This record gives sequence, structure tokens and C-alpha cells, in this order.
Amino acid sequence: MLKAESDIKTLTTNVRRLILRFTEQKKENAELYAMVDERDRQIAELKQQLSETERKYNAMMAAKMLSIADTDIETTRKKVNKLIRTVNQCITLLSEKQ
Repeated sequence: MLKAESDIKTLTTNVRRLILRFTEQKKENAELYAMVDERDRQIAELKQQLSETERKYNAMMAAKMLSIADTDIETTRKKVNKLIRTVNQCITLLSEKQ
């Protein structure tokens, strides 16, 4: 019977070790899940910031294009007006000579 008692004690010890390891693994698993959840939250936040930044960038580029277009239109308008004045001066000079 001594052998059976020794085997039972060994089995009991091994079961306790397994229970302890299981508890530790369960705790570690919960910590890892918490870390994964935190990373997922951070990724979602960063994706939102990225999309917001892209939206702002696109809006700024559109505004920049409009300001460039306005400047180009104004510059072109001035050049055309200058050409018209020059043509009018030429017409006036030609009219005076006749």
C-alpha cells in the first residue's frame, strides 16, 4: 500500500503543478489579449488620424490649386488687357496716319 500512497502523492503533486501552470497560462493569455485589444485600439485611432490628415491634405491641395488658378487667371487677364491696349494704340496710330 505504500507504493500506492506514494503514487497518489506524486499524482496529486503533478495535478497541483498542472493547475498552477494552467492558472499562470490563463493569466498570461488574458494579459496578451489585453495587449492585442490595446494595439487594435491604437491601430484604429491611427487609421482615423490618417484619414483625417489625408482629408485635410486634399482640402489644402484643392485650396492651393484654386489660389494658383486665381493667380494665373489674374496674370493672364493683365496680359490680355495689356495686349488689347497695345493693339488699340497700334490702331490709333494707323488711323492717324491715314
